[in-house]
Amino acid sequence: MTTSDHNDVHTTPQDRRPPPATFASLGDRNFRLFLGGLFVSGTGVWMQRIAQDWLVLTLTDSPTAVGLTTAFQFLPTLLLGLHAGVLADRLPKRRVLQATQGAMALLAAVLAALTLTGAVQAWHVYVLATALGAVAAVDNPVRQAFVTEIVGVAQVRSAISMVSSTFQIGALVGPLMGGLLVGLVGPGWAFLLNALSYLGPLTALAMIRLPVQHSSNAGQQTGTGLQDGLRYALSHPTVLWPTVMVGTFGFFTVSLPVTLAAFAKNEFGSGALGAGILNGAAAAGALCGALVSARRRNPLRLRTIAAAAGLLAAAQVIASFGTSQAALTMLVVLVGAANLGFLTSAQSLVQLTVPEHLRGRVVAIYLLAFLGCGAIGGPVVGFVDETFGARYGLLLAGLVPALVVAAVARHLADQASVRLGFTRMTVQIARPALVARDR
Repeated sequence: MTTSDHNDVHTTPQDRRPPPATFASLGDRNFRLFLGGLFVSGTGVWMQRIAQDWLVLTLTDSPTAVGLTTAFQFLPTLLLGLHAGVLADRLPKRRVLQATQGAMALLAAVLAALTLTGAVQAWHVYVLATALGAVAAVDNPVRQAFVTEIVGVAQVRSAISMVSSTFQIGALVGPLMGGLLVGLVGPGWAFLLNALSYLGPLTALAMIRLPVQHSSNAGQQTGTGLQDGLRYALSHPTVLWPTVMVGTFGFFTVSLPVTLAAFAKNEFGSGALGAGILNGAAAAGALCGALVSARRRNPLRLRTIAAAAGLLAAAQVIASFGTSQAALTMLVVLVGAANLGFLTSAQSLVQLTVPEHLRGRVVAIYLLAFLGCGAIGGPVVGFVDETFGARYGLLLAGLVPALVVAAVARHLADQASVRLGFTRMTVQIARPALVARDR
């Protein structure tokens, strides 16, 4: 077996077909509805994220407290993520998503009411962020698996890129709207608009019409325990190593808005609008990265994903040297593009590798690594930003993952060398000779 054979996703003749066109998944009516709903709610989520970070920063004057908010929001993924993957494989995904999206709308409405009435305190935000994280821990793997259920494996790469692109358009618009709302009328209105935005996905889910087999196969697959997904993830390099690298970056990049808010407030004095501009720049770059990834025609390989991870680490190191709002804004565009290029490729490889009956659990493991590490890293990143400055927080976000990516690349190279050596090794067996016996 050669290196390229091991790293490619080539298992069946169907897998060897050329990847679909960039926008092929948009030909599916159900996917268009789902994508439209995600765009509306994604924009609202980013408005709330910017407003929430700024609210906590205003209430506490502490980037560490903002990092704690991030940790509270993603910590439930560590506790519930794997079990949510089992639910994704057992229960009807659309009904689960209707319940989770409705719960998120309710939580956003509560935060809006507290803020608009002037009663909000930091501990309110912590509690609501934790509740939101618990709901999101269930929503995320179900939503990711539902995308593949809608479009099928043949278009999964296009669909994932379209979802990422749509989310990043929301991430481009949302921070700008959030920054404007916070600056003009206060964060409470951003929370209220986010609550209303969930009408988008709820309406789309109600209008989607799936084939009968998708609504009747829940819970009928064999092997529905957590150990099956873990065993598969640990035994397949095309799942294991992308997950390891994604988890390492998640430790830092999940809290990138925290670092950018610290830059805007403490380094440049540009306020909530400056933080919104920086996050919008990251989203603009991410949109470009997602679209470029969707246009790729070459098979996904572990080595190309490792190269994309190395590019992201380098981009974050370079961005840490931005000395002005304008310079950092341009450099953050590169970070956003590299980030989405890496994440889209890694997630596509995982989705293409895993069999359908394990997809929910394996996707849950992938998200557990990314968001769970982000929950742990939130307070750490906030502490570094507060103690040493946001510049050092961004520098660390590039240097540490670079070391991990280098170790993974070295391991893959060593494994490839061993396999190549075995294919070229010849075995010599001594031929017995006939010797006359002494009489």
